[in-house]
Amino acid sequence: MAMQLGTRVLSRVQRSAARFLVRRPFVVDSSAPIVSFTFDDFPRSALLTGGAILNRFGLRGTYYASFGLMGRRAPTGEIFVATDLDGLRQQDHELGCHTFSHCHSWDTPTRDFEHAIVRNGEALNKFLPGTSFRTFSYPISPPRPLSKQRAARHFLCCRGGGQTFNTGETDLNYLAAFFLEKSRDNPRAIADLIDANRRARGWLVLATHDVDSSPTPFGCTSALFTETVQRAIDSGARILPVAAAYDALCAAAGKGAAITSN
Repeated sequence: MAMQLGTRVLSRVQRSAARFLVRRPFVVDSSAPIVSFTFDDFPRSALLTGGAILNRFGLRGTYYASFGLMGRRAPTGEIFVATDLDGLRQQDHELGCHTFSHCHSWDTPTRDFEHAIVRNGEALNKFLPGTSFRTFSYPISPPRPLSKQRAARHFLCCRGGGQTFNTGETDLNYLAAFFLEKSRDNPRAIADLIDANRRARGWLVLATHDVDSSPTPFGCTSALFTETVQRAIDSGARILPVAAAYDALCAAAGKGAAITSN
């Protein structure tokens, strides 16, 4: 019981630190709602199945890759291989950073965490010369404040969790996201969130890992993913990869799309 209480307290501390400290304020002010589809770890099924679904609708997503996992089997399934990078680029999806070795965002010392970010960028440039990551997703947990500050130096925006959408003044160092797998037995909750995002004209970043008929505990079925994409379209949302959504919001506000160091 004491251990469970301690775990809950630590989780609350982590979420509060990520939410309230080292913020980079950004106002989401859009004439229409925006939805972004993102995939953490970049399992192959996220592209081969999830990407095929997006392509069917003429849409693009964001794939957060850890090059240290490339070609391996992880708890989220078989991870991308080198040839998948060409397919992703040909389909005009965005490739985002997830640290090289899928670092725990709270337990990893800040210096090591930033090194894993830099190393992942170097690996990307090896396979796709002249290419760089524009956006980032924190692996496993909310980040420690100093790691959040260091990550902000490298990316336009960094994505966390939170099971909600972004509206009004948000934080580019810790954008909110909604993980589909947490409600895969409750599609009504997903539909209600998409509708709430429509009414608020917010920016909803939907996240998952693998997409498969028999997904891991961290993914969702192809049927649920297809249904979610259709609901997002029916909401009248602009459906854009994360970096493109950021660019569109900056353009609407007359702002430059530059990385701001903290």
